[in-house]
Amino acid sequence: MKKPQKIIFVLGLAALISCNSKAYHNAEITSDRIPIDQAVEEDTAIANFIQPYKEHLNATLDSTLAYNPAYLSKSEGTLNTAIGNLMADIVMEQAGPVFLKRTGNQIDMVLLNQGGIRSTLNQGNISARSAYALMPFENEIVVAELSGSKILEMLRYLEDAGTPHPLSGIKIRVNSDYKVTRAEINGQEIDSSRNYFVATSDYLQQGGDNMDFFKDPVALYNVDYKLRNAIIDYFSKVDTLDAKIDDRYILIK
Repeated sequence: MKKPQKIIFVLGLAALISCNSKAYHNAEITSDRIPIDQAVEEDTAIANFIQPYKEHLNATLDSTLAYNPAYLSKSEGTLNTAIGNLMADIVMEQAGPVFLKRTGNQIDMVLLNQGGIRSTLNQGNISARSAYALMPFENEIVVAELSGSKILEMLRYLEDAGTPHPLSGIKIRVNSDYKVTRAEINGQEIDSSRNYFVATSDYLQQGGDNMDFFKDPVALYNVDYKLRNAIIDYFSKVDTLDAKIDDRYILIK
């Protein structure tokens, strides 16, 4: 009795396959490029709908937060710039209390990158829009716990770069060959046997701008604070900016 059942099953399966077989053909897809320019007429209903929101957003972005007494540019300075110092100090001041509350530890230093400064700051009133121009990216502030040997790698990176990357919490002296002759964090010489908490952006911590010394830290802490938001919050709480070139990273001849 079992053999006829097998034959019936095979025949039924063959019939099912033959009934469901279909012929497939390549589909031809065509497209047209439609330019979005002045030739495209505005939809009045949509424009009227979003206009109140647009006005509110512009008013928020353009409202004065603080006063800047002098024009600031990342090109004005050899190894440290006023605008870079300002940005690094803002990270220290704004992210420091958050990190301390969460971990019980102090941020030892801050390192950002000069290329991340995307705009100047004009003299006069500054707004949230100024902060968006300065930092248009969605970069988050993170704190990397680095060994003393990694800090020494960071110093070698700065020697090779010879660039005024924004720094805070550290003082560096270099000779005419841009070789570090002395470096101090929190007023003390760097100890290769201890760890340091270094605030930076998530982009740099992942190796951006070839800052590979940030990779594989002892520990990594996310402050949940966008760099741009820290700048806006700082602008909101001060009346007048105090940004200047100083002695945090200088050449000693």
